[in-house]
Amino acid sequence: MNIVITGSLGNIGKPLTKLLIANGHKVTVISSKQERVSAIEALNAIPAIGSIQDADFLTQTFRGADIVYLMEAWEGIGSLFDKNIDFVAEFKNIAHNYVKAVQDSGVKKIVHLSSVGAHSEKGTGSLLVHHTVENILRKLPEDVSIKFMRPVGFFTNIYRWLPMIKAQGTIVQSYGGDQKEPWVSPDDIASTVAKEMEKPFNGRTVHYLASDEVSPNEIARVLGKAIGNSDLEWKVISSEELLKQMLSAGINEWIATGLVAMQKAQADGSLYDDFYLNKPELGKVKLNDFATEFAAEYNQQNN
Repeated sequence: MNIVITGSLGNIGKPLTKLLIANGHKVTVISSKQERVSAIEALNAIPAIGSIQDADFLTQTFRGADIVYLMEAWEGIGSLFDKNIDFVAEFKNIAHNYVKAVQDSGVKKIVHLSSVGAHSEKGTGSLLVHHTVENILRKLPEDVSIKFMRPVGFFTNIYRWLPMIKAQGTIVQSYGGDQKEPWVSPDDIASTVAKEMEKPFNGRTVHYLASDEVSPNEIARVLGKAIGNSDLEWKVISSEELLKQMLSAGINEWIATGLVAMQKAQADGSLYDDFYLNKPELGKVKLNDFATEFAAEYNQQNN
């Protein structure tokens, strides 16, 4: 098949491209960075350099594709520390660009990377943008089939805590304890997406993705063991204190407020209501596997 993917060679895009190429498909990778061309070509994929905020570029790139893989990357929109970005408006703009490009190019099959929490319009904090984008994409004509992929929290997001762990020897969040929650590896996401692309498409379907179920205290214990710090703990502070800390650090107010609201939904379990009603088979990558990768990065930064 002729497949176009957005998201460049990120945590999901790179392994997904490798899998699709290995399966004999022709893959075009959209990237906003000219310097990515050689890396894309090295995977035997075709680079398409342009912006997902350019509907005409998307239309041209999508034309002739059997399937397009659509995603919206926070980092691709801008820095979480940029106080002037309206992330909701930017996500909506990208979604409308996708709709226009899909209609104008004639694509009939879409795999969309959404998120856990997209089932609800309230109580999910900043994950609300995924609910919004899904609803915009659902306005496409009925003959366009869409597989909405809803992964839970990425293991790789834990790397954002690395400076905190190195500086304070703790993981500080506004929820914690021994209640398990699902996490996912980008490699498992890529594997599932690649498999779904080769299965029949039928209307609009939702697919949840997860690799493991672990509690905050387990994460601290396993990561601590991996990096040689048996005292590593997951410390819980109030939502008010976490918000204050993030705003003091210069994080965009909407992002900070949304993160606190999301953690509240994690704490009471409501974020995962629909996930557990439609629980998927867990992937191959477990917390212990990720901890090995995390320790390698931790130790490399120490050298």
